[in-house]
Amino acid sequence: MNSNKSTVVFGSLLLASAATPLGGARVQPSPPPQNRTPVVVELFTSEGCSTCPPADNLLVKLEQQQFVEGAEVIAVEEHVDYWNHDGWTDPFSSLHWTLRQREYAATFKIDGVYTPQMVVDGREQFVGSRMNEVTGSIRRNAQQHRAKVVISEIATSAKQTRQFQVTVTDLVDPPDGDSCDVWLLITEKGLRSLVNAGENAGRNLQHASVLRWMHKIGQVNGRQTLFSGESTVKLKPSWNLQNLRAVTFVQAHRSKQILGAASLAFSR
Repeated sequence: MNSNKSTVVFGSLLLASAATPLGGARVQPSPPPQNRTPVVVELFTSEGCSTCPPADNLLVKLEQQQFVEGAEVIAVEEHVDYWNHDGWTDPFSSLHWTLRQREYAATFKIDGVYTPQMVVDGREQFVGSRMNEVTGSIRRNAQQHRAKVVISEIATSAKQTRQFQVTVTDLVDPPDGDSCDVWLLITEKGLRSLVNAGENAGRNLQHASVLRWMHKIGQVNGRQTLFSGESTVKLKPSWNLQNLRAVTFVQAHRSKQILGAASLAFSR
C-alpha cells in the first residue's frame, strides 16, 4: 500500500529475551485495557452510501464505549471509492481500501463487494449495521489465542515523520501452513463531513477512526516465532496529530485471519 522503507528482524522465540532494541530511545508502549484482547474491526463504508451511517455510528460506539466484554475493539474505518458518483466524492476514500475489500470478498467467497461491510479479525464478515452479529463475532474472536504484539514509538527529532517498532512473540501457526504479513496502519478519529450531494446530501456524518495509511512491514513464515521490525511514517499536513493512532496486526496472507494486534496513540 505504501513504499516507505522498513527494517525487519526475524529470529527464534528462544532469542527474544536476549534481543536488544533497535534504533534510538522509545516512548513506552501503552498497554491494552486490563484483561481485554485486541480485536480488529474493519468497516468498509462510504459517505456516498445512504445505508452506511448506521454502521459508522455503531463502530463509533464500539470504539468509544468499549462495551464488548473481554475485547479491546480496534476500529479501522476504510472508505471505498466506488460510491464516488452523483456529485459527491468521499474525501477519505481510496482505491487501496477498495482493493483490500475485494481481497476479503475473494477469501470469503461472496459475490462482489458491498457497503457497509464489517470484517472482524479477518475471520467473519457481516452487514455493518447488524449490532448483534457484530458484537457476537467480536466476543468470539476475543476468546481466540493470540500472538503477543507490541508497538512502540521511537523518539525522533523530525517533526513531519514518526518511527515505530513492532515486535511479535508467541506467534501461533497460521492456518494450513500460510505465511503472515505484519502491517502498520495510521488511523485518525474525530473526522466529520457535511455532505452536500449524493445519497447523504444534507447529512453531517461522523466517523470512527478512519484509515489514513497502511504499509506492510514484513512477512513471517510458519517456522518463525519472533518478528521485530521498524517503519517510518511521513505525516501529512491534513492529519490532526492529537487524533492519530498507530495500529499494527499480524494477518495470515491467504486466509486473512488476524492472529494478533496492538495500537498506540501518537505522542504529542
